[in-house]
Amino acid sequence: MAHDAVRPAFRELIDEHAPVRQLGSGFTFTEGPIWHPADQYLLFSDMPGDVRRRWDGAGVREVMKPANMGNGLTYDRDLNLIVCEHATSALVRLKPDGTRQVLATHFEGRELNSPNDVCVRSDGSIYFSDPWYGRMPVFGVERPRELGFQGVYRLAPGGGEPQLVVDRYQFTMPNGLCFSPDEKLFYINDTEQANIRVFNVAADGSLSGGRVFASGIKDTLKAGVPDGMKCDQRGNVWVTAPGGLWVYAPDGQLLGKVAIPELAANLHWGGADWRTLFVCASTSLYAVDTKVGPRNEPFMRADAGPRSAATASAAPPPSRPKPSATSDGLELDPARCALIIQDMQNDVVMDGGAFAESGSPQHCREQNAIPNAAALAARCRELGIPVIHVWFLLQPGAPGLTLNSPLFENTKASGALVEGTWGGSPVAGLEAQPGDHVVKKMRMSAWEGSSLETVLKAEGRDIIIETGAWTNMSIEHTARTGADKGYLMVIPEDACSTMNADWHRASIDYAMQNVAAVTTTAQVLAALR
Repeated sequence: MAHDAVRPAFRELIDEHAPVRQLGSGFTFTEGPIWHPADQYLLFSDMPGDVRRRWDGAGVREVMKPANMGNGLTYDRDLNLIVCEHATSALVRLKPDGTRQVLATHFEGRELNSPNDVCVRSDGSIYFSDPWYGRMPVFGVERPRELGFQGVYRLAPGGGEPQLVVDRYQFTMPNGLCFSPDEKLFYINDTEQANIRVFNVAADGSLSGGRVFASGIKDTLKAGVPDGMKCDQRGNVWVTAPGGLWVYAPDGQLLGKVAIPELAANLHWGGADWRTLFVCASTSLYAVDTKVGPRNEPFMRADAGPRSAATASAAPPPSRPKPSATSDGLELDPARCALIIQDMQNDVVMDGGAFAESGSPQHCREQNAIPNAAALAARCRELGIPVIHVWFLLQPGAPGLTLNSPLFENTKASGALVEGTWGGSPVAGLEAQPGDHVVKKMRMSAWEGSSLETVLKAEGRDIIIETGAWTNMSIEHTARTGADKGYLMVIPEDACSTMNADWHRASIDYAMQNVAAVTTTAQVLAALR
């Protein structure tokens, strides 16, 4: 079954001939797939069958029946299961030990319609849609509605009354929800209107500026409607639609269509490398391999080690860096961290190097950047934190280096950073040690055209402590892209340097404040206990 590449960029996301595998069948109507990142299994719902099922290497089995006709599923940061229950019109949290906590049942004193899809923001707030499918025959328990509209709600991290985040009558049948990778945008689709709207997300979690992102998601010749929806790590939106899944670029252009044999209802990425796309489609569960993974949701950043049902609920939530740039209370979980030492090569920051006249050696000394990075590397190795050296390396004559900017033009003209030469070698004290990773690049950003993300995924790391040169170029470019990809970027500013203090401070005091936790070497060392 061939997929349809409407635009060439679609082929970067999935092979046009990627096979769609049927993992199980004979169900009533499947929904709500969600992957457990620690124990490596998929849960999914069968609303009409009133059962929750699990798929893993051993196949499919029932894990709960009755299940209050559950629909959408997700996990919170502590790997508690969040469930949209059609039969009870409730949003609930289920802990691994089976404890059930009701999160929401009413709005303004009236019973909710039937929570349908749900997602969790990094601050712990929960968003859910509330169409009335759960009050229809087959998909729920038939009963009168108490609310005169169908909305989308937010629950604050501390709980409380649901907050309506959209206009009461903007949606006819709100359904699938998802955040963009940086959580600055929130997408809501409408099954009856056959469209997707996108909203700006404020710091307090409120939504504004709603506008139509994609419309006309229908086809008179093929079954399928907007229902489940997810955002990938690049910001593309994948939504169920006629014939399977339709994929939209961040600018709203339709990139292509993934063909699924049955009417698709929902989707979610999983697998050891987060590159298996699971699709719940009517009577079956399907899987297809992709070249891209999901946006980094909060539950995906949890400890990847297996956790039993008995210990999972008692384990403290994984820590994460606090966003304050100067906080003495920086918190880092070593099990989630990786250290990057970038461009600390002789040509870049040493006297006698190709760029010495820029002032970079002097600023590197002023910052004490080499000893500070070395101290961080030593501590990381003690704790088993991966140390990743990112080196800008060229072959003689710089073949393959595009000369599209003065930086690259000057690099080629000066014959700098040639692999195997003194200039291209790491500075003394920051050489790669046994067990370290080495990533080679030919651009400013450490992500572009390199194996960096492959290494991070293999190591299961999502907090990046970034050091090296140059602050306002390579370091900032890498931090910006890392933030867009969903990683938590930590910048110990005294382990970074550039041409001079003015350029360094301009980057640290302005751009970096919006994409990273800016701190110091001493604070990072104190946090890595």
